[in-house]
Amino acid sequence: METGSPDDAGTTGTARAAGRAAPAGPSAAPRDEPVWTGLPPGLLHLRRLLLVVWLGLLTVAAVVLPALFLDPLWAALALLPLALAAWGWVMLGRNWRSWRYAERADDLLISRGVLWREETVVPYGRMQLVEVTSGPVERHFGLASVQLHTAAAATDATIPGLDPAEAERLRDRLTELGEARSAGL
Repeated sequence: METGSPDDAGTTGTARAAGRAAPAGPSAAPRDEPVWTGLPPGLLHLRRLLLVVWLGLLTVAAVVLPALFLDPLWAALALLPLALAAWGWVMLGRNWRSWRYAERADDLLISRGVLWREETVVPYGRMQLVEVTSGPVERHFGLASVQLHTAAAATDATIPGLDPAEAERLRDRLTELGEARSAGL
């Protein structure tokens, strides 16, 4: 189950797309499924660029160093980083499609993972701090991350690779909902 691809615009909200069958029969009411939002493709481009840069440097080193100091036949070791780059290219795409988040009435859902699926539920009333961060490389690609801090350190959650405007909107909305929900505690 992968979401977030450019084909579906990163949003799925049907029971079928969520991987569950819709209730059948006339007496079964449809379940209120969350509307999932995938990550923008800029994060995938950033991660793939970093993969190509680092493994490209490793490939050049694997060609040049054996050619200078050993038998040039050892330069065939450069095929290993190239194979790793091809495998990493595919895996980065699968990982990017697995990330998604959904805003519900009382909490925020964050889902990620290809082999080991992980879904984090952060109740708005438990949020203590919502911050938007963007490093120099992220800023160059027009990306930002939203990090949620709660009382329990184990439940801190991050949504990486958002557009800065969406990250700020999400931060403001989560802060507003967090203040409204925590006022009743």
